[in-house]
Amino acid sequence: MTRQRMTRAERERQILTVAEGLFSERGFLRATMDELAERVGVSKPVIYDYFGSKEGLLLAILTRARTELHEATLEAVKDAPDARAGLRSSFVAFFRFIEDHRQAWSVLNREASLLAGSAGAALETLRRQQADFIAGFLAGHDLTPHGRAADMYAQIVVGAGERLALWLEDKPEVTAEEAADTMMSALWTGLGGPPPA
Repeated sequence: MTRQRMTRAERERQILTVAEGLFSERGFLRATMDELAERVGVSKPVIYDYFGSKEGLLLAILTRARTELHEATLEAVKDAPDARAGLRSSFVAFFRFIEDHRQAWSVLNREASLLAGSAGAALETLRRQQADFIAGFLAGHDLTPHGRAADMYAQIVVGAGERLALWLEDKPEVTAEEAADTMMSALWTGLGGPPPA
């Protein structure tokens, strides 16, 4: 039986997924490209051909996470009947994303202080993307004025979401819905609406 060759896109996804697991398990600095190549079943030069370097691989993981999180958030709010439901849906999407991508999230949390250069900038871009989305959502639903107030609220929301997600890392019994409801309880009154029921 002959083995079917993977397309370049399939191989790239495979390498990224295996790398997330390896970085989560060993830490970014201790993980080696030799071990990654062995786990994927390719030579080390193949990985370098795809990603250029170990940092390039981490950058690709962050880029994929940023894209998937943004798509999940947009999808979550598109049919929301009102601002409150939309905000809650965006929180559920964020916490569900964390649940579904525990390995990538673990890498980000453990390695955040080590990220420099392109990878550090990519992590900050992910945060800025979420903050821009939240600021636009809040201002677009008249929950805050446009401009600086919306930006400040967005920074608070993103920071609170990250800290809660970090706390949830070893609490798999807490659902995305419960985490979102807690965020709503903490934030909705401060954003000018009635507290959630």
